[in-house]
Amino acid sequence: MTERIHGKAMENQNQHVYDENQIQVLEGLEAVRKRPGMYIGTTSIRGLHHLVYEIVDNSIDEALAGRCKRIEVTLHADNSVSVQDDGRGIPSGIHPKMGIPTLEVVYTVLHAGGKFGGDGYKYSGGLHGVGASVVNALSEWVEIDNCHDGKRYTERFERGHVARPFREEGETDRHGLYVRFKPDAEIFEEVVFEYDTLLKRLREQAYLNAGVNICIRDERATLEDGTFREDDLEYEGGIRSFVEEINNQKHCELVHPDVIYMRAERENSIAEVALQYNDSYNETLLTFANNINTIEGGTHEIGFKTALTKVFNDYGRKYNIMKESDKNLSGEDVREGLCAVVSVKLTEAQFEGQTKSKLGNSEMRNYLYTLVTEKLSEFLEENPSVGKAILDKALAAYRAREAARKAREATRRKGLLEGSTLPGKLRDCQEKNTELTELYLVEGDSAGGSATQGRNSRYQAILPLRGKVLNVEKTRLDKVYSNQSLIPIIQALGCGIGEEFDIAKLRYGKIIIMADADVDGSHIRILLLTFFFRHMRKLIEDGHIYFAQPPLYKIYKKGSKAGSERYAYTEEEKEAIVEELGGVNIEADRYKGLGEMDPEQLWETTMDPAYRTILRVTIEDAIACDEIFSLLMGDKVEPRRVFIEENAKFAENLDI
Repeated sequence: MTERIHGKAMENQNQHVYDENQIQVLEGLEAVRKRPGMYIGTTSIRGLHHLVYEIVDNSIDEALAGRCKRIEVTLHADNSVSVQDDGRGIPSGIHPKMGIPTLEVVYTVLHAGGKFGGDGYKYSGGLHGVGASVVNALSEWVEIDNCHDGKRYTERFERGHVARPFREEGETDRHGLYVRFKPDAEIFEEVVFEYDTLLKRLREQAYLNAGVNICIRDERATLEDGTFREDDLEYEGGIRSFVEEINNQKHCELVHPDVIYMRAERENSIAEVALQYNDSYNETLLTFANNINTIEGGTHEIGFKTALTKVFNDYGRKYNIMKESDKNLSGEDVREGLCAVVSVKLTEAQFEGQTKSKLGNSEMRNYLYTLVTEKLSEFLEENPSVGKAILDKALAAYRAREAARKAREATRRKGLLEGSTLPGKLRDCQEKNTELTELYLVEGDSAGGSATQGRNSRYQAILPLRGKVLNVEKTRLDKVYSNQSLIPIIQALGCGIGEEFDIAKLRYGKIIIMADADVDGSHIRILLLTFFFRHMRKLIEDGHIYFAQPPLYKIYKKGSKAGSERYAYTEEEKEAIVEELGGVNIEADRYKGLGEMDPEQLWETTMDPAYRTILRVTIEDAIACDEIFSLLMGDKVEPRRVFIEENAKFAENLDI
């Protein structure tokens, strides 16, 4: 996924008086509206979807408590969204401390909820108590229909304030909570929900909570048969089904046919592990704590990885599959081709940071270590053919790693990977502060020459790309170290790859891929993205990778003087400019490549931070990224052919 970043010319700001009158005290939900990013991360499309996740997560917590079996999410025609569950509903009495209805407390008071103690929820991801109140604060309006303990209650809020007071509507035999809200266009850059984005998240939650039915429905447009798009998600197999689905998406051969599943339960926690190996060179490991995707791992992930490595080394030694002279397999060897999901649920989850992306509970390390060591060892004893197949793959990975080490050392002996060595074609910048520096990876020597002349050499470095970049999806690491198209990139970035990757050594804050706006340029972009995703993934995760956006057209009036040209970056923009100029005697020249632009044009249109548009590459969904790279860049031809046939109608800018 990409995030568009527009340049703006800097303007001098007036100096303001700073005294005690500038110190503001924000009360209630006013703080959320003033600084929404502190609570949901961003007001972009990602933050918009986060609102839905917050409400759905509350329903999931009811499911974790064993009180909810169905959750319905509906996208309405007015761009509002509703979430309905069949849980217990919110308690209906007056809150003893706040003196207002408890439902109102939940939706108007930060850090209020039933998950801080007591017996309301044994397992919960919503530990901060800001979900419902933050959604209320950032919505144009919120409607609540709450069925609790035999009675129905309603209330309406507008921008965080009570618009229709809490009231009892009478008796009912229903139970559960219905929440409908419309995001505030004054807060969000975009207020139209993406069905597929929500579907991916809800499917993940359905996998993690076996037996819970989650339905999503889109009432904004009808299908050809007059019905609405709808997906009903329920997986009795839980995370086993999750692993099967991920491997199906990879279009790889399986090393063993069945998913290996392990589970342990004690008084205050549950741990589940599902794993299956495929014949690819890449690992997919997803970890969750109380249904929250812990993308930075944590103690549960450490325990799992440590146990996995120990089990296969012990197994190989016990049955003499590994010789005494062989070194132990590394964790990287054992996890090559692994697809695994680790899910833990615990009473007092300790997350590191507001984003809750890393689990900190120390006891979970030993819990997972013990579970995997005991259960996986037992499984391998009972299924020796599976154990040997996995171990053979790990040994092949070990030999490839040794080959990569030798290739790396050979490359070093030639001086190609030393820290002080920079590629000969690199035109470096003067600035050393990585927060300010930019490296342009430029397609072709001609464009590289123009970029070098047109750049600001104080902070912009240029590296022309040498030949076609290697497709790393089909190759192991040893081939990367001997590839002449990738070595200059590794040298220039300075942070290493594979085991040696260290982002602290990165020499440039922005790595900007600048390629032609044609099929070849698109191919180069996807090859480079594949390389970064597989071998320097943290560069993408931390937002260092960008696409330059060169113009598609130069537009001018015939006979006009030089310097009066206009530039269009899309077909729509071209049409608008032509119409604005009157449409008579107007030329719109399509650029065939970056090399057609002189240095001044390249700077003005594509490289000047004040006016350029660049796209930041982000990983919204690691599973989807992994799937698309495997599909487009892998060995299997048939799935790729099907993808092309299904998506050909969306292709643009073809060189025909």
